[in-house]
Amino acid sequence: MKKILVIAALTMFSFANAQKGSILVMGSIDYNSQKTEYNPGDSKQDYISFSPKVGYQFHENWTAGIEGGISSLKYKNNDFLQQKTNTFSVGGFIRYTKTLNQTFSFYTDLGLGFQNQKNESDLQTGGRFKETADGFYTGITPGIFINVHKGFGLNFNIGGLRYGTLNFDDHVGDLKTFNFTLGKAFSVGVSKNF
Repeated sequence: MKKILVIAALTMFSFANAQKGSILVMGSIDYNSQKTEYNPGDSKQDYISFSPKVGYQFHENWTAGIEGGISSLKYKNNDFLQQKTNTFSVGGFIRYTKTLNQTFSFYTDLGLGFQNQKNESDLQTGGRFKETADGFYTGITPGIFINVHKGFGLNFNIGGLRYGTLNFDDHVGDLKTFNFTLGKAFSVGVSKNF
């Protein structure tokens, strides 16, 4: 109910949309923590990520720029395992925006870039493992932009389409992922046009 009231309040205002020649700065932060209690021990998982973007609006409907991402996943099982995974990505994106009115715009981002992952595992039995992987990613993400005040706004998306590869240094194997999360994921970001 609170979300509906906030969205309704935002729609009562009219604001200027981004103009050709403006700079887009945006980003999102994601945090997730999960704890499982069971006998004989507990496990805990913490995940945090930050995904910034900077782009230049070279046309009324088109923006191009760079995007990045950094994330950390920590998992701990008191009886057996501690694991840490750090992921870094950098690439470019192009965005097509269709303005619906002075408050709402629909956009679709197409991104492509490089990604790197480092995994560290410590076993209670004394074993320690490290592995590194490099690869690429590409993805399409549709979303809605709500212009709150003079180009400052909120970005909402409900998933998208993403493909990525990771090639591990130890040649044990390669990881290829395909994610179709349209309607299954939800994220909110903040952006500002200068």
